Amino acid sequence: MNMFSVGFQTLLYKEMLRFWKVATQTVAAPVLTAMLYLLIFGHVLEGHVNVRGVNYTAFLIPGLVMMSVLQNSFANSSSSLIQSKITGNLVFILLPPLSHWEILSAYVLASVVRGLTVGAGVFIATVWFAKLSFAAPLWIFAFALLGAAILGTMGVIAGIWAEKFDQLAAFQNFLIMPATFLSGVFYSIHSLPPFWLTVSHFNPFFYMIDGFRHGFFGQSDVSPWTSLAIVSAFFAVLAAIAINLLKRGYNLRH
Repeated sequence: MNMFSVGFQTLLYKEMLRFWKVATQTVAAPVLTAMLYLLIFGHVLEGHVNVRGVNYTAFLIPGLVMMSVLQNSFANSSSSLIQSKITGNLVFILLPPLSHWEILSAYVLASVVRGLTVGAGVFIATVWFAKLSFAAPLWIFAFALLGAAILGTMGVIAGIWAEKFDQLAAFQNFLIMPATFLSGVFYSIHSLPPFWLTVSHFNPFFYMIDGFRHGFFGQSDVSPWTSLAIVSAFFAVLAAIAINLLKRGYNLRH
């Protein structure tokens, strides 16, 4: 017996096809953006910054990969939901006998696929610029997968909450972007003043990127087990919120 319903498989296929049909925009463009970050920051700071014995370009690459994974996972589910609401075809997702878990899972899994695809593209394009090690590959996979799932879930929440593109843009520009850029993508948090060092520990995005980077270099600002626990708890909370919104039909049934 197939454990996945036809409706779930169809929705998942539709969401994956949606971003793959415009891969130039959804995959190639983010890879190019990450390349520009690497070329600019790497050129300016290489030779001037050394993080725990790791040269700056090598330190930067995992951060850029993870940042691309997170941002594109969020963009996939959030843009899909808001487009469906505005064009009026969301009803075709709500009418079939799909459970709330199936709807959430389809959107999140498609977001994970897009996030990991973009992340892999960024890694392939940037790995030639520095010598990277793979101290703990399982940590790399675990944090990439969890990070993509978390941002995919946040995208579902944002897509449900927003009623127009302006609101979704505000969610991304005032929450997702600052949390991502202030998570240690371009620096080690131990280079920050004490106040901002403390603030950084309240940013869950920091633990995703720090744990991901640990998989490459075997060293991090926080124990990867601590990061894993915090990231997993954060995912559980977000999933519960998303399921609650879907059950209530918040901003979906009018």
